[in-house]
Amino acid sequence: MSATTAAVASTTNTDRAFWERLWRMSGFNAVLFFIIAYVLYGNQPGVGASPEALVAFYHGHGTRILISTVFSVQAVLYLMWFAAVLRNTLAEAGQEGWGAAATASSAAVGALLFLRIAMGAALAYSIAGSGNSELTSGINDLTWACGVFDSLPRAMLIMSCTFGLWRGGLISNGLFTVGVAAVVLGVAGCTTLVSGGLWAPDGAYSRFIWPAVSLVWVAVFTRVLSRLPAAASGW
Repeated sequence: MSATTAAVASTTNTDRAFWERLWRMSGFNAVLFFIIAYVLYGNQPGVGASPEALVAFYHGHGTRILISTVFSVQAVLYLMWFAAVLRNTLAEAGQEGWGAAATASSAAVGALLFLRIAMGAALAYSIAGSGNSELTSGINDLTWACGVFDSLPRAMLIMSCTFGLWRGGLISNGLFTVGVAAVVLGVAGCTTLVSGGLWAPDGAYSRFIWPAVSLVWVAVFTRVLSRLPAAASGW
């Protein structure tokens, strides 16, 4: 190998390692941006909220909600990068099937999250202030429904990561057990359809418990990915 060829190969490997490390840490960024967006967005009115409460929230705090939208979109993009790194890691470990499952589930999660973000932004930007209380109420309720039904693809993403890394020998049995528990909690999240209380679409489980579990899972497995050896290809 000539000196020029060796130098090019060394530069390529350095660039690949840089990009891989950058995207392996993207899960931490996703968690941070989701938390910032949540704090800025505020306490969204529940299912069936009065027109006055909806207008006061979306129209009265429209600027704050739109700023939150910027952080929410960034959080989803970082989550997609996390899923891309996960897929590449699973492929390197010989778990292409689980990697494909991670890609499919993350795409579904991203689509539902973007839809929910877009509806909230539209309400804050113009719909809530238009005087159409039926449309405002319907879209607000739909955002809660999206939060319920994206639980299943979120659980699938956790499952593909947990099972794929475990079958590839990259995580311990203890961490595998924790991941399985998170999958069970995620599947339970798509059943939160009662009319009120803890198990309502806007209840404590859908609003706080399951989102917190999801963020903790992303942070933990981002740490796992950041400590694995660099992949041989993919970046």
